[in-house]
Amino acid sequence: MADYREIITKAVVAKGRKFTQSNHTVSPTKNPSSILGAWIINHTYEAKKSGNTVEVSGHYDINCWFSHSDNTKTDVCTCKVPYTDVIKLKYRDEDVLEDLDVKCKVLQQPNCVEAVVSPNGNKIIVNAEREFLVEVIGETKICVAYDPDCEEDDHDWELDVDDEEFEELNPDFLIGTEEE
Repeated sequence: MADYREIITKAVVAKGRKFTQSNHTVSPTKNPSSILGAWIINHTYEAKKSGNTVEVSGHYDINCWFSHSDNTKTDVCTCKVPYTDVIKLKYRDEDVLEDLDVKCKVLQQPNCVEAVVSPNGNKIIVNAEREFLVEVIGETKICVAYDPDCEEDDHDWELDVDDEEFEELNPDFLIGTEEE
C-alpha cells in the first residue's frame, strides 16, 4: 500500500496574455505631405505583479519617414512612447503559498500597422500593436505517492569502474614516483 506525501515546490501558478492595439500621434516639425515609412525600435519593458494582475510597463521609439513641401523633400521624426499594459491573471491553483517571480515574454514586439497623415495635415497618426504572455511562479503543494518498502539497489546504477577505464589512466601523471 502506498503512502502519500505533500511536497512544497515552485510551479507556474497563474498565466495571462494580452494583445494591445494603440494609436499614437507624432508631431513632425514640418507638415507632412505623405508617409514614406514608419517603424518601431528600442523597445524596453519590465513586469511586476499587482494583486491579481501583472503590469507591463515600457517604452519604444516610433520613427516616421515622411515627405513635405508638396512631396519635394523628406525628413524623419522620432517620438518616444511610454505604455502600461495591465494583464489579468488566471490562476490554476488557488492555494498558492507565496508568489515568487513574474516571467514576461513578448509574443509580438511592438510594430507599426499603419501610419497616416492626420485630417488637419500637421501630424502623423501611427497605429501600433504588441502582445505579451506572463507567468507567475509561486510556491504550491503537490501530493505524491511513495512506497516506504522500496529498496534502492546501487547495482542498478552501474557505478563500478570498468577495466577499460583503468587502461585510459596516464601513469606519467603521478608526481614524484622516481627520484633522480
